[in-house]
Amino acid sequence: MELQEHPLRVATRYVFLILLAVVFMIPVVFIAFTALKSNSDLLRNPFYAFPEKIQWNNFAMAWEQGRLGMYMKNTAVIAFIKVPLGILVVALASYAMTRMVFRWGSALFALFLIGMMVPMQATLVPLNIFLNKTGLVNTYPGIILVYLGFGIPFGILILRGFFRSIPKEIDEAALIDGCGDTGKFFRIILPLSMPAIATLFIFDFMATWNEFLLAQIFITKDTMRTITTGLLAFRGEFSTNYTLMNAGVLLSVLPVLAVYMAFQKYFVSGLAGSVKG
Repeated sequence: MELQEHPLRVATRYVFLILLAVVFMIPVVFIAFTALKSNSDLLRNPFYAFPEKIQWNNFAMAWEQGRLGMYMKNTAVIAFIKVPLGILVVALASYAMTRMVFRWGSALFALFLIGMMVPMQATLVPLNIFLNKTGLVNTYPGIILVYLGFGIPFGILILRGFFRSIPKEIDEAALIDGCGDTGKFFRIILPLSMPAIATLFIFDFMATWNEFLLAQIFITKDTMRTITTGLLAFRGEFSTNYTLMNAGVLLSVLPVLAVYMAFQKYFVSGLAGSVKG
């Protein structure tokens, strides 16, 4: 018989979660207040004050003056190529390390994890030299390769754990049915791993969409900039248009929010499976 939790404990947990959600929403509310103000309103009143008059046209002005459409297109091209490609590479590597028997499998996994410990700043000079010599600066392939290199270790950490939680008896049943490694990977392991793949897609998409440092260094051509670096267009030499910048920030968050809402039902089960494995 399953024991039920005490109602007070359940209520306390919900109150804590609600308070935590409120704390995390406070910066979003302040950004929204700033995005809906006029410049005079922003300078005259505290940043946490409600707008005197809501300026809905700030979003249209931010979209046009900041050329956010072009920057979002660049970011979308990079994200929707890099993320699926990275997940495929990570899934293949995780499959090999968990479902195939070969020497040094654990050492290979440790080598991938070491990649998570290397500071990004320590790789900027060699990456800059490599991309300049190969002519990949200011190109989609160049920045996608860089993002892939930094994203693979974390992806393997997530998918390898989930793949290990899948019973090995499934492999034996597939082998009896005449299914080879390729068929087993695409027809059995990947469908069973959809929660973990969806979780990784959310993490990877958010990281790629919001990445700033690498895009700022390796993309110097204005027409190739991503949305995070493109928002710097609202910053002038002597002043910054904070109202339009915050409006642009809210617009730039919408694609990430849409991706999260599309995959959020898999999020908890996928993350729990990867940790359990």
